[in-house]
Amino acid sequence: MIRFLVVVTLALVSTMARSQEKVTLNGYIKDADNGEELIGVTVYIPQLKAGTATNAYGFYSITVPKGTYEVQYTFVGYSSQNVTVTLDADVSRNIELGGEAQIMNEVEISERPLDENVIAVQMSKNTLNINQVKKLPTLFGEVDIIKNVQALPGVISAGEGTSSFFVRGGGGDQNLILIDEAPIYDASHLGGMVSVFNADVIKESELYKGGIPSRFGGRLSSILEVRTIDGNNKRFGVTAGIGSMASRVMIEAPIVKDKSSFILSGRTSNLGLYLKAANTDNSINFYDLNAKVNWRANNKNRFFVSGYTGRDKLSFSDGEVGFGWGNSTGTFRWNHLFNEKLFSNTTVILSSFDYLFEIKDPIQGFKWSSNLQELSVKNDLTYFHTVNNEFTFGYHITGRRFSPATIEPNSEESMFEKTVFDKMYALDHGIYLSNQRRITDALTMDVGLRVSIFQSMGPGKVYIYNDPKDNADPTRVDSLEYGSWKSIKNFVNLEPRFGLRYSLSDDKSIKLSYNRMVQNTHLVAAGTVPLPFNTWSPSGYYLKPQIADQIALGYFQNLKDNMYEASAEIYYKDIQHVTDFADNAEIQLNKDLVTEYRQGDAWAYGAEFMVTKKEGRLTGMASYTWSKALRQIEGVNQGREYVANYDRRNVVNLNAAFELNDKWTFGGAFTYSTGRPTTVPSGKYEYGEYNPDQVSERNGYRLPAFHRLDLSATLNPRKNATRKWKGQWIFSLYNVYSRKNAFTVYTRTKKDSDGDIIGDGTQKEARMVYLFPFMPSVTYNIKF
Repeated sequence: MIRFLVVVTLALVSTMARSQEKVTLNGYIKDADNGEELIGVTVYIPQLKAGTATNAYGFYSITVPKGTYEVQYTFVGYSSQNVTVTLDADVSRNIELGGEAQIMNEVEISERPLDENVIAVQMSKNTLNINQVKKLPTLFGEVDIIKNVQALPGVISAGEGTSSFFVRGGGGDQNLILIDEAPIYDASHLGGMVSVFNADVIKESELYKGGIPSRFGGRLSSILEVRTIDGNNKRFGVTAGIGSMASRVMIEAPIVKDKSSFILSGRTSNLGLYLKAANTDNSINFYDLNAKVNWRANNKNRFFVSGYTGRDKLSFSDGEVGFGWGNSTGTFRWNHLFNEKLFSNTTVILSSFDYLFEIKDPIQGFKWSSNLQELSVKNDLTYFHTVNNEFTFGYHITGRRFSPATIEPNSEESMFEKTVFDKMYALDHGIYLSNQRRITDALTMDVGLRVSIFQSMGPGKVYIYNDPKDNADPTRVDSLEYGSWKSIKNFVNLEPRFGLRYSLSDDKSIKLSYNRMVQNTHLVAAGTVPLPFNTWSPSGYYLKPQIADQIALGYFQNLKDNMYEASAEIYYKDIQHVTDFADNAEIQLNKDLVTEYRQGDAWAYGAEFMVTKKEGRLTGMASYTWSKALRQIEGVNQGREYVANYDRRNVVNLNAAFELNDKWTFGGAFTYSTGRPTTVPSGKYEYGEYNPDQVSERNGYRLPAFHRLDLSATLNPRKNATRKWKGQWIFSLYNVYSRKNAFTVYTRTKKDSDGDIIGDGTQKEARMVYLFPFMPSVTYNIKF
């Protein structure tokens, strides 16, 4: 032991001695026009062939030997800056990038370092540039970041008209969706026709599909991290728009110029006005609000407070049937620079998701509500030891309260009695450490470990069953009572993470990653397409944590001086304790729901190919995914292996934007995928006059292939250049050739073209439901 301590001490002294011969250049990089911190800016020193990039808060730090260097600051869409810096001591240098770069001709060559497609260790990550997203066609004219996520390789849409998506063989509930670090439990408005993310307030979004960094936990398949703008700290500005689906407005302005600013944004649906004009008895509305304040106390301390709230309200039959759901989040963030190398981000997060269903009827009327609330405190630190050695570490704790259901009669004559399902509580801890180290000029490695500690907590009561898998006749034989803060069940899991990049040349590399993810929250869903009206439950006495192991290998290459990026990845994912529900399960309003739980195994594998063009008048992306997703769970599909309902063998996505001139930009998007698996009856039983369906296989039938073409044109009038306010028209054509894509399929008594029953009424037929035919839309935006 003494020898070990001596060796460690000598190693630390040696490291400190070496580090004293070096100095650090650090600072923040901002947009010169509005003061926004820029994420992912490349900071490169050609003499050393070394560089770094700004983090999620616009901060960079690079430690190099003393000397005088030319430092290159480059970012797509901005003019580069070359700054000569004499580093004989630690230097803090803030940089402002401005003057949007001119459109490059195809044959032009710019001297800049390779971007992260080749040099970064991180693989299986896609960054969505919101300015590029705004050039592509939209549904109802509403720019939607989720719809663009669904077009990425390895991502499967749950179906047309939904914001749910599946990543590399994982379920929709296995995606962690964050806005300013706060979780969103349902990212949809209007059942999925548009997402909760207002494009006006988005700064950047990133999707992690594999090689997930150690700082993230709690979901198996992916992390979608959305960050909002901070607000213009130089001048007052307004952005507004009105479209076929929604109207919106955003105000941003400095509170103290160059030090503090705010944004306030609101969006509301226009569909209610259309329905009212059509004199229908239905009502469909949504709204969302975003707000943010930031304050730069000094170069070492920055504070942010942001919030989001949004809600949907749908009613039918003259208000007799109603639905409602909504998310609310609040984030307080403190960025602190301890010294030139140690950066800290401390975050306090509140998040809430709730929904309700109501029937207004004197006898059968009731109101059903449910919610999930959580409070998190996180501290994440980054230590920039040297240009070749970086550490990240931190601790997260989250407390959750699950309220599965409260049922209340809405009249004295109602047949329902007030019923409150037991609340459930949990504490979720995460401790992590990772180290990214450049071992040689060609080899860089990132190794990390996350420790997940999950506690199902009291107060609560656990019922003991004679047979917990006997859902036909659940018999309670005993119960266990737990007081407040008493642990009901504890789960401790190690989540190792590993990433490796080997450079074959300056423009080619191969990458390897492995990660284990653990999920302790389970979605109780009653259908193949996730809807808001589902219930979340924690791991506990009857539910084990879900665990996923994924390995991925990829080849990455840049072409024509980084104008084109190409990648090919293969992956394999194995999932333990995946949750499903027994065949013919009774889910809604079932107080013995635990007897319907079934857990088993799932696995998925596939290949993804993508080519992206980021510069020039023509930009865009082409991708192809081949994948397979399988499950095998006792009590489901008679214990036999079956394909998951998000299994798609072939998916093709193409999108492009062409800038004809400074006035017109044209966009196009095409998607094709193999049909979604679904469960349909294979026959029927006959019991006198009763003819129930017979289902022989889970997901044994596939819907027809899905494909669609969308087009758009964006007009920026030339007179914008001569006035303070700027107008913009966006024209979109959705489903240009009016393809009837099947959303789902159901069975009914066979009828003729007039709707009359054929024969004795015992014959049945399958019917498909389609959503959107050809749909044009127009949006007008204004900004000043």
